[in-house]
Amino acid sequence: CEICLEILLTNIQAGLCVVIPCSFTTADEFTPKHTVWYKCETSQHSCSEPDIIFHSNKNTDKKAQAGFEGRVSRLEPDVSQNNCSIIINDLKESDSGSYQLRVTGELNGKEDGFTFIPRVTVSINVLDELPKPRVMIPTLTEGQQATLTCTAPGLCSGSVPEITWTWRGAGGTESYIKGNRTDFNTDNPKSFTQRHISTLTFNPSAEHHNTSVTCKVNFTGRKSTEETLTVNVNCEWQFLEIIIAFLIGAVLSSGVCFLAKKCYRYRIYFCSYY
Repeated sequence: CEICLEILLTNIQAGLCVVIPCSFTTADEFTPKHTVWYKCETSQHSCSEPDIIFHSNKNTDKKAQAGFEGRVSRLEPDVSQNNCSIIINDLKESDSGSYQLRVTGELNGKEDGFTFIPRVTVSINVLDELPKPRVMIPTLTEGQQATLTCTAPGLCSGSVPEITWTWRGAGGTESYIKGNRTDFNTDNPKSFTQRHISTLTFNPSAEHHNTSVTCKVNFTGRKSTEETLTVNVNCEWQFLEIIIAFLIGAVLSSGVCFLAKKCYRYRIYFCSYY
């Protein structure tokens, strides 16, 4: 039997999620039926039943460790595909550790199973500050509908975060606005990773000019991050002023050129006279 695991030694942000890519092969005589994942101390030679964090058999009496229920799921439900990849949502610092796989099934018609020796190590990092969301504000013109977008940090963000918009006027007063949510999956539907995006569509006016808009993302576990940008609105009268100023400048330039040419002609005539 063989197993292929991607060993993860990189720091992963708490509150988000992690995908553990995994595939396995077994003897031809063995028919896999269920996958079991364990988390135990690295010093242990092999994980045991109390260390279970996920069991694909819903009818088993072997329960997952406290704190892992509902947070671990398979990327491929069909065990015959030899895909043992899992996703762990809403990561906690305590999720750091060593993970081991066991595959159960039938060998020559009898119940059997294989516990794979290779393990995967996951390191969860708790940062003082989460990365800020990315807020995109297009060019805003008074009276022309526009859409702001806010993208939550991280491709793999576990449970769906709450995204809120806040306007802050010149007087410091705040008003909360509900945006529209869009969750974009990545190209690989089995990757279980997606970007969480909220959009806010409105009609800009002169009152919005020089105000602040804040996008706040709340993750599971009371972790949040936000980004604030200043809104600049181009008013219609500004464009009119630019056009008028351009025309005035053009007229004045033409007048100066005309006078210069006239003076130049008089100067030639005067010199010729003497």
